[in-house]
Amino acid sequence: MKNMPDPRAVFPNEYHTSCFIKNVVQAPNIHIGDYTYYDDPMDPTGFERNNVLFNWPEFGDQLIIGKFCAIASGTQFIMGSANHRISSASTYPFAVFGGAWAEAVPPHLEQLPRKGDIVVGNDVWIGRQCTILPGVHIGDGAIVAACSVVSRDVEPYTIVGGNPAQLRKRRFDPELTGLLLRLRWWDMEPERLLEWLPLLCDPDLEKLRRALQKELKDRPQEAI
Repeated sequence: MKNMPDPRAVFPNEYHTSCFIKNVVQAPNIHIGDYTYYDDPMDPTGFERNNVLFNWPEFGDQLIIGKFCAIASGTQFIMGSANHRISSASTYPFAVFGGAWAEAVPPHLEQLPRKGDIVVGNDVWIGRQCTILPGVHIGDGAIVAACSVVSRDVEPYTIVGGNPAQLRKRRFDPELTGLLLRLRWWDMEPERLLEWLPLLCDPDLEKLRRALQKELKDRPQEAI
């Protein structure tokens, strides 16, 4: 095989600021795809400790991030156990402090609202200092602008930004978006992906469109 980046490497290049985080996370409820990196000049390998907050696996939610994602420094994923009870008069977590308070109220985790898993697709770029809230799903190919707070789902191949993050634009027209979602280049074998890289990085989108149409013309729609 040609000299290509090793998905098993912690630091895939000589700068040692970008870390393939699949190879350093240990929590059983965090799942990261190949080649997804976190970039941080201070502590890139500390992603799980510094950037996944309030992660208690026993709560039951998961953080799922696809392949080939680029996550900029300071981005934080807020897991579901960060929430407080909102179904009663007080939101204060009395049970957390033990003693008679814990005996007087239901177990803390059982009372928290459940938003579900955080799911990030493939080839997603998340800018610096973003915050991703519990239960959010971010589609393939999406871009999240720096300093955004993502509180609701993000469609594939869109650009969102702000607090709360809102749609800024769609990256491509519906046909090209659909073709890319059908291609699923992130699942290609390394040698096959290498053949596609010039097209995937070419600003001539019509050339890409023609290549995708040719590649997918005999592939059934069910293969999406």
